[in-house]
Amino acid sequence: MHHRGRVNRIFTLRAQAADMTRRNAFCEGPLPLFDSDEVQAVQPLPGGRVPSYMADHRQRLRARFMQGGAQPMPDYEMLELVLFRAIPRQDVKPLARALIDRFGDFNRVLSAPVARLREVRGVGVRVVEELKIVEAAAHRMARARVIDRPVISGWDAVLDYCHTTMAHRDTEQFRILYLDRKNVLIADEEQARGTVDHVPVYPREVVKRALELNASALILVHNHPSGDPGPSQADISMTAQIVAAAEALNIAVHDHLIIGKSRELSFRAEGYL
Repeated sequence: MHHRGRVNRIFTLRAQAADMTRRNAFCEGPLPLFDSDEVQAVQPLPGGRVPSYMADHRQRLRARFMQGGAQPMPDYEMLELVLFRAIPRQDVKPLARALIDRFGDFNRVLSAPVARLREVRGVGVRVVEELKIVEAAAHRMARARVIDRPVISGWDAVLDYCHTTMAHRDTEQFRILYLDRKNVLIADEEQARGTVDHVPVYPREVVKRALELNASALILVHNHPSGDPGPSQADISMTAQIVAAAEALNIAVHDHLIIGKSRELSFRAEGYL
């Protein structure tokens, strides 16, 4: 009897240990905020439901956007709306704030190079894809307002397009807007990319491309990542070379725009052309 009682106690202890193991298996420890290169999903509730506190926050934020638009919303909340699609079950506010802190504002987050975005803990492939889709959509919408339309009557739209595509880049980019005889924008092309303070431009290539497109006029555009659109001596010299090459072939250079972070400089308005 004594031996049987000891065996029973052993089985009882083993059963208790197994029960404790099963309980621990279903006890969730605190999740790290950023566990890998991608923000990790919160464990869904039974049935795949999102925790109510998170669902409520997302629903409220989306409702505010639909009712009041983007204007009254701070940049980090706009970024949250974008991140919702990439990260379906996680509080994305800390990541949105981290991105704003790193790059400065909503526009600079969208236009940041992929390599620099991936340096931010919590940013993975899905986040980068969503950000770049939104950036591409903004560029395409801005371009649609100016392409195949007269530049003179839509000058504000041209400036908006240039700011959308170039103002928040961290390296210099040189673009050319090609116009036909009626000053309708027939092509917008990137001529060159450079560093933070220099971009190589070859007047011969500029004029050659104008001839290929049968363009009658050009508008030169480049950005200054420093934010200051004031022209350098190199900018002035390069513009003069392009003007001379274009005039030899009866192609007009209407303007050269330098795009800064918050404003632009027109060579024509400032007397450089």
